[in-house]
Amino acid sequence: MTDTATYLRTADIPLEDLSPYPGNAKVGDVDAIRASVHRSAPATTPDADGIVRAQTFEEGEVYMLGAPFDGYFADRYLMDFYDVTDRDICSRMHLHTGLRFVRMMTGPGTRIRVSSLAPIHVTDVPGVTAWTPATFVDDAPDVPAGHRRDRYNLVVPENSWADMQIPRGVSHQFNAHGPHAVIDSVHPEESIETFRERMTGYKMMAQTIFLADEQPAAASCVLD
Repeated sequence: MTDTATYLRTADIPLEDLSPYPGNAKVGDVDAIRASVHRSAPATTPDADGIVRAQTFEEGEVYMLGAPFDGYFADRYLMDFYDVTDRDICSRMHLHTGLRFVRMMTGPGTRIRVSSLAPIHVTDVPGVTAWTPATFVDDAPDVPAGHRRDRYNLVVPENSWADMQIPRGVSHQFNAHGPHAVIDSVHPEESIETFRERMTGYKMMAQTIFLADEQPAAASCVLD
């Protein structure tokens, strides 16, 4: 695992600060797309390549905006996040065998806590970047007795979006605090083996490796 040698990285383009109304409108419009496809028969049944475009994962419902095809092994999808305080459950720390580009979007009354066992490098540009996210370090939960490990955290505030680059093999977890959070992500190399070999049951995030057996209670990802 490369956690101790590399880091999550926020992208160089500005992190946008939205007033409450456009923040809610943007997130709401994007999430409406995700919600509508989960009521669509074509999106919830396998297409000609065996891909189901609307799926459900631990963090919430997912819609594949762009599917891979021969010669282009990447996909793009929207993911809705549930409010962890409502369910009293956090997402599990995980990593991918392929890199990720992630855009996190929040509406009013909603923040996203990003956590990793690797340091998070913020590439804000003074005078250009709209805001600088709060960061902090805490103790990683579920560490064996007598041991500790740093967990690095970043908070995406309400009515904002932030772009993040996630190298392959770097641990991370996203937890929404509030009802209006959506992620738009691109996954180069996603499920290359599955698609190329025409295996049945194509799954988005097939390259995901969870670092815990169960999802922890919300207390492990709480925000003040």
